[in-house]
Amino acid sequence: MIARLSFKNLTGRPGRTAALVLLAAFLAFSIFGGSLMILSLQRGLDGLEARLGADIIVVPSSARSKFNVNDLLLQGNPGYFYMNKSYADQVAAREGVEQVSCQLYLASVSAGCCSVPVQIIGFDPATDFTILPWARETYREEIGRGDILVGSDVNVPQDGILRFYNVDCRVVAQLSKTGSSLDTAVYGNQQTIQALIAASQERGLNQYNQIETDKVVSAVLIKVKNGYDVEDVKDDINIHVRKVVAVRASHMISGIADSLAGMSRLITLFIAAVWALCLAVMAVAFAMIMNERKKEFAVLRVLGASRGRLAGLVMSEAAAVNLLGALAGIALALLAVLPFSAAIEKGLGLPFVIPDAGRVLLLAAAALGACLAAGAAVSALSAVRVSRVDPSLMIREEN
Repeated sequence: MIARLSFKNLTGRPGRTAALVLLAAFLAFSIFGGSLMILSLQRGLDGLEARLGADIIVVPSSARSKFNVNDLLLQGNPGYFYMNKSYADQVAAREGVEQVSCQLYLASVSAGCCSVPVQIIGFDPATDFTILPWARETYREEIGRGDILVGSDVNVPQDGILRFYNVDCRVVAQLSKTGSSLDTAVYGNQQTIQALIAASQERGLNQYNQIETDKVVSAVLIKVKNGYDVEDVKDDINIHVRKVVAVRASHMISGIADSLAGMSRLITLFIAAVWALCLAVMAVAFAMIMNERKKEFAVLRVLGASRGRLAGLVMSEAAAVNLLGALAGIALALLAVLPFSAAIEKGLGLPFVIPDAGRVLLLAAAALGACLAAGAAVSALSAVRVSRVDPSLMIREEN
């Protein structure tokens, strides 16, 4: 009986029902969409922190004229710069340095000479402690000459071959997403990157045409020994090793962390404001609706409906409205976030990684539960008021 009456009341007033559904949808959209945004931003930052690996990164001081060295791993086009390999030995000899690994960069190539525009980074598998741990998530074989690892945003052909400067490279693994420019980079061993640099020089596309690729490096990544302060080791390198600049890796993401915290606060304030507004409007709306339906409730009481049945009727109608609105709001949030994650990442300038399907479902279930609970709390007051009013007084007021 209650279900049938609830259905008739809701369908009999489509405008009123649509308005209540819309309010519930706003509630669900704000809490689910906002929470999904915050979680995706946090996952992007966590992934980036995990991929940095090194405590300190050392580059030639001339690199300062090309870009902000603090953005070395975060910008889309680090470019290319070289220094003699002897600097790696000097850095490794400093007190507090436990391990070093060198990388060699090739400028981001243009579509005119290569199949895709990417940043190419060469590393040494024998000493590496940043790329390989990341790669081992998907690939455990040896990385040979001509083998490359690619970021999650690089489009890989079906044959698994990418061509750079007319040199064919075989994609052996695609790395997990970080939400940063690392996702558009290509990684190969030293022999692979040296072959690509030589090919670029043959075509006059590399300004360092006289460099000997086996005698230079672009960056030295450092792992600091336990018990040593990273900042002290960095300062020691900057003082005692000339013509290089050492940067603490954690400083490269400190600005992103601050931006993420600020963005999270804004989203949280937005959620709180929407919820306060929607709950207030829903409370007023339910109060007005109950007042309009006093005669209906009085007749039901006269026909034998108990106070509990009247309260159940109100609560069932509210539950149906909130359920429909919450599902619509969650669906709209998914449509607004999932297909446009890349655009959101670009617009915010922050790493943005959508959680896996299981976490998204859990978040959706939590948002659904919160919306139903909030709607039930708002409607409960009206239900209690309706169940306590004397039906004879209602009828006399109507007459």
